[in-house]
This record gives sequence, C-alpha cells and structure tokens, in this order.
Amino acid sequence: MSKEARELWMRALTAMKSAHMLLQSDPDGSASRAYYAAFDAVSALFALSGRTFTSHKAIRTAVHRDLVKPGLWSKTLGADYDELLERRQTGDYGSFLHVSVQDASDSLSAAERILKAVHEVDPDTFPMDNEAT
Repeated sequence: MSKEARELWMRALTAMKSAHMLLQSDPDGSASRAYYAAFDAVSALFALSGRTFTSHKAIRTAVHRDLVKPGLWSKTLGADYDELLERRQTGDYGSFLHVSVQDASDSLSAAERILKAVHEVDPDTFPMDNEAT
C-alpha cells in the first residue's frame, strides 16, 4: 500500500465527517467538504498506481477517462463526481448563490457512493473506519 494513498484516504474519511457535521449549519461548507472527500478518495485510488494530479480538472478527466469510460465505474458515479464539483464551486465561490440543505445532503450521498466504490476496490487499503491502521 502506498503511504500517499493511505494519507489521502484518511483525508477523505475526515472530510466526510466534517461534511456531515456542517450539513445543517453550513450547507455550502458541507457540500465543499463532501466534494473534497470524493476528490481525496479518488486521488487515493489513483495513487495506488503511482498517479497524481495537480488540478481538479485533471482528476475529473481521469475519473471519466479511466474509470467511467472503461466501465470500472457506472456513468452515475461519474455524474456524482461532476455534481459534487459543481456544488463545491457554488459553495466556495457562488457569491450570492448558495447550496441548499437538500443539495448538500445530496452531495453527502454522492460522496458516500464514491467512497464506497473506492473502498470496494481494496477494503484493506481503504477501510471505511478512519481509526483502522
């Protein structure tokens, strides 16, 4: 197991916890943390094969090119990733636009599906409990 993959996975789990905690009080922040949970989880998955990315666009492209297109992930998971990115943009940079509690809740569900998909690739490397070693 890659040390980088493990660290990214732990970040993903921590971001999910934060996203849940922020849901009612700060839906913008919750949607942003949900996106970062998915971003870090996908980054951890790619890190297993020594691949790293320097931009959000590059990892989004890799999700579709390397996971969705060859059928490793469903189109729904690809769409989940896209929606998470869009809501993060609104939550972080939306000025007068905000993420609703319902949309933030949907982001949590999408991020959970993505983390589950990464976990299922290698449950030992990507345990769902961030206390695991």
